[in-house]
Amino acid sequence: MIHLIRNLQKIFLPAAAAFVLCFASGSAFAASAQDLDEDAQQSLQMLYQKSPVAENLSRKAAAILVFPKIIKAGLIFGGAYGEGVLLEEGRPNGYYNSVTASWGWQAGAESYGYVVFLMNQKAVRYLKKSMGWEIGTGPSVIVVNEGIAKNLSTTTLRNDAYAFIFDQQGLMASLSIEGTKISHIKR
Repeated sequence: MIHLIRNLQKIFLPAAAAFVLCFASGSAFAASAQDLDEDAQQSLQMLYQKSPVAENLSRKAAAILVFPKIIKAGLIFGGAYGEGVLLEEGRPNGYYNSVTASWGWQAGAESYGYVVFLMNQKAVRYLKKSMGWEIGTGPSVIVVNEGIAKNLSTTTLRNDAYAFIFDQQGLMASLSIEGTKISHIKR
């Protein structure tokens, strides 16, 4: 019986992971640079309406990386994919994708957007020159939640980048190990 379960896992798990990654990449793929630019501007406005702290950060940021829609799905193995735009001085200056792979106790699907405020030129240079920015390496990123937002002011800004997650929809239960990589793409 154990042998049968192991064989099923060997077949099912890679197939499930491939399905999740194909589903995620196809669903979140932007039709054009213009569509991505428009979605990014709409997403920023939605974020600013809900979070005045984010709007204040935008005024001090050297650049803003906007991922309007990330699709995430998983069943033991999971993945997430979305495309975004780098805004410098309010104008598009490059396109990027965000790819996440995960493994662990997880099931479900969700979509969300996220914005990364790059607070200095060091962070912007790292994003542009790296062959893919792996979150957790390079410039430090703080994910801003309500607790952090209450204490965040222009005098407490000490990190290279601040990320805001918004517009979460769907249901995803997860206790997993995951890694995210942001890479430049052509549009």
